[in-house]
Amino acid sequence: MRKNFYFIIVLFSLTSCYTYQVKKQVDPAADNKQNTAAPQSPNAPQAPAPINIQEKLASGKNVKIDVEGKSYKVIVDKWESDSLVAHPVHNPKKIMKFHKNQINAEKIAEKRFSQPIADIITVTAYAAIGAGIWYLLQ
Repeated sequence: MRKNFYFIIVLFSLTSCYTYQVKKQVDPAADNKQNTAAPQSPNAPQAPAPINIQEKLASGKNVKIDVEGKSYKVIVDKWESDSLVAHPVHNPKKIMKFHKNQINAEKIAEKRFSQPIADIITVTAYAAIGAGIWYLLQ
């Protein structure tokens, strides 16, 4: 029982409330359909909204990017013309450069606080504390 309890404590101390989440794009065509009464042809091709990678990857952001099929968790340093200069999250001395055409703009995920994960950790911690107190009183 005691080994399991310590294992659970260590497991939750290693869990982070921060996750990498892809920001959903706002579809301007969907907004236009809701605001206008004129029907549009359902077969009309819709061009995806242009994604400005340089705006999404501003200096100082902690992001997860997909470059030619490989994922990198990096902190953006700066842009040098068309190249992103960044360093890995836990290694600020290593400098990485990626051309903006190499980066998959649809898979740029920002590091954000996840409220559901935080709630799960909080409830579990309260349950573990309650179980620990009950165990000590027995």
